[in-house]
Amino acid sequence: MTLPAGRTTNILVVATLLVFLLTELGGYTQEAAFIGGFIPARVGGAQLPPGTPFTWLPLAITPLSATLVHGGWLHIAFNMLMLVFCGRQVEAVLGRWPTVALYAVGAYAAAAAQWAMDPAGTSPMIGASGAISALMGTYALLYSQQNVRPIGPIPASVVRVAWLAAGWIALQALLGYAMLGAGDTQIAVAAHVGGFLAGLLLTRPLLRWRFQGFSRQ
Repeated sequence: MTLPAGRTTNILVVATLLVFLLTELGGYTQEAAFIGGFIPARVGGAQLPPGTPFTWLPLAITPLSATLVHGGWLHIAFNMLMLVFCGRQVEAVLGRWPTVALYAVGAYAAAAAQWAMDPAGTSPMIGASGAISALMGTYALLYSQQNVRPIGPIPASVVRVAWLAAGWIALQALLGYAMLGAGDTQIAVAAHVGGFLAGLLLTRPLLRWRFQGFSRQ
């Protein structure tokens, strides 16, 4: 399968890889996680536990900076694989700036969902999987089969979004259950769900942004 070219997606991948290599090879992964990661407890101004590394980035930036920090080679490899695969195909339809907007909003939606699930959490959420989940939501809506029937007054387009959302939530719930006995390894299931839902909800508005922009030229 030949993927379409995606300059914006490639830039995101390169930037993320560069930050990962700098932190991983320099031995600064833990410090980077607390500096750039999203910590839910900071939203309410809670005091972090004694000994917590200094968090100097403004809270409002951390949902984005968290996408650049990863916790190991497997983490970065899987996320970048999904970013290339889904990002390029979404970018081929939406174009540059709608894709950037989708990725950024997905990062904030992921952080918001993680905060809603654990508002007192002091462990930093890191990784691009929440933002990538937004791309995956749009990818699923753009490229999945459309033979969905309406249910009563509910139009087929809404039913399709609901089915995709239900399937993703169920998959993430199973993933979270499977990781219960994995020791210190934690999966930000809520962040994945938040990002994916953002992708589903933003697909139509972003399509209008892209193609209405073309019609005015």
